[in-house]
Amino acid sequence: MAVTSRATPSRPSAARPVLGQNQYGKAETRVVRITRDGATHHIKDLNVSVSLSGDMDEVHYSGSNANVLPTDTTKNTVYAFAKEHGTESAEQFGIHLARHFVTSQPSIHRARIRIEEYAWDRIEHGAEGAHSFVRTGQETRLAQITYDGERWEVVSGLKDLTVMNSTNSEFWGYAKDRYTTLPEAYDRVLATEVSGRWRFGWADGAKPAPDWDESYEQVRKHLLQAFAETYSLSLQQTLYAMGARIIDHRPEIDEVRFSLPNKHHFLVDLEPFGLSNDTADSAVYFAADRPYGLIEATILREGCEERIPADLTNL
Repeated sequence: MAVTSRATPSRPSAARPVLGQNQYGKAETRVVRITRDGATHHIKDLNVSVSLSGDMDEVHYSGSNANVLPTDTTKNTVYAFAKEHGTESAEQFGIHLARHFVTSQPSIHRARIRIEEYAWDRIEHGAEGAHSFVRTGQETRLAQITYDGERWEVVSGLKDLTVMNSTNSEFWGYAKDRYTTLPEAYDRVLATEVSGRWRFGWADGAKPAPDWDESYEQVRKHLLQAFAETYSLSLQQTLYAMGARIIDHRPEIDEVRFSLPNKHHFLVDLEPFGLSNDTADSAVYFAADRPYGLIEATILREGCEERIPADLTNL
């Protein structure tokens, strides 16, 4: 019996895979700058990641490094610029770096600088207390600066800011099905760990830039005030109130995105011990770390484009 062979699809011999988006750089360069104003010292503690892209085809195709600025050089530049330009704010420091990489290397067309800033509080201990510090445990400040030689994009933010309202929060009237066991709540604890990013309208380097530090402090103030002042019927409502207050009060900001995990607090059943756990008196809660509800949304100034990624882990 004759055996019939199947033809194998042929590949074009000249075709090769095409390189897509690519970038490279040095991640997480820790730089601490201590400024001495006589006996009083000031600390800026930054974690800087540099990502560069441009004419990088040949280094991928043939291994030619002719267009590659070594990542060790980018690390050294971070240290040198911290000394030369200072670290007045994370945003301004990132602007100095991004401009340098794009304008000093013909092969680099776009630079993205990501910065985490770790805060320190001064420890006061008499006349000699101007040089002792303790790491602040509230939140980490964030900044991402992108420059393509013409336009800037600055996104600031924060993460790990834990907040709680011990009352003035309810959750009821929700959809129910056969698997719903959650009782409706008319007085509950509302707690979350705020992760937020906000994008500035400033994109033209020829125009005056915002006061980055003042803007950060004001955004933080407004999101905290909105969290505290909103009588919450849902965490979604609170999130919107936080973003809307920032847009309403800070004209330099066009877009805000929040990711808010719902840090659930459940009343502990103390009846087996003959104890009433009544919220009208003092109440004892179990703080559950997981699973948790995760509420995320973007709030925009009317007419502005949504550009902050939905997944904040990519920013």
